[in-house]
Amino acid sequence: MRGRVGTLIEVRELHELAELERVYALFDGIWHFGAGDPPITLELMRALAHAGGYVAGAFDGERLVGASAGFLATGGALHSHVTGTLAGRGIGFQLKQHQRRWALARGLERITWTYDPLVRRNAHFNLAKLGARPLEYLPCFYGVMEDAINQGDESDRVLASWPLTAPHVEALARREPRVAPVPDDAVVALADEGGRPVTVPGVADAGTVLVAVPADIEALRRADPGTGKAWRHAVRDVLGGLMAEGRRVTGFAGKSYYVVEKM
Repeated sequence: MRGRVGTLIEVRELHELAELERVYALFDGIWHFGAGDPPITLELMRALAHAGGYVAGAFDGERLVGASAGFLATGGALHSHVTGTLAGRGIGFQLKQHQRRWALARGLERITWTYDPLVRRNAHFNLAKLGARPLEYLPCFYGVMEDAINQGDESDRVLASWPLTAPHVEALARREPRVAPVPDDAVVALADEGGRPVTVPGVADAGTVLVAVPADIEALRRADPGTGKAWRHAVRDVLGGLMAEGRRVTGFAGKSYYVVEKM
């Protein structure tokens, strides 16, 4: 399957070993894997592509600028295991739209993936630009990771689900702007005060609560590991706790806060 979805950027499925070697090199350039600790191996990508899984690359001319690999999951879903892109030009959005078309062509209803809930730009991209919705908070899902981006941190993840034919997802795929209003009575459950997480008591009965995440957790981990760990545990306790109670995350507001509603 091919899909030209942006000026000069072409997304296509990959099958040949030489192409997959380029994908592995791209991923290594992004994460700088520790020895024996890649998110996916060349052999596994080869097996996925051969067995009908999803392996695709985004190209700027002949240059590989992004790639994604995933496998079929229960419940009529594609699970997108790893996606990496170079910064800029909306490459991630284009890869995801190619992935969406690929899944729909095979009768799949949704795509799932995990992401670090502390990475603000990813939360905004997944929830506000794609329309995915968190299903589950997964503490230390991959254990302690040793790549250059996640080194030394606990790998909490949110499992996101992307309902491919939902009206809001179709509108976002057409790049129609959709800004979900935050209710006037929303209260902050976790605040960012001077770069540190502060839990706000007494919000358990609020219909809508907001949960902050740090501006740049990756830089914070390098500059102040203690504060980075404080954010990890605060978001786990507050966001993870709210989701465990059955509340739903319905958006990401102001590129800063998860919007969590009592259903």
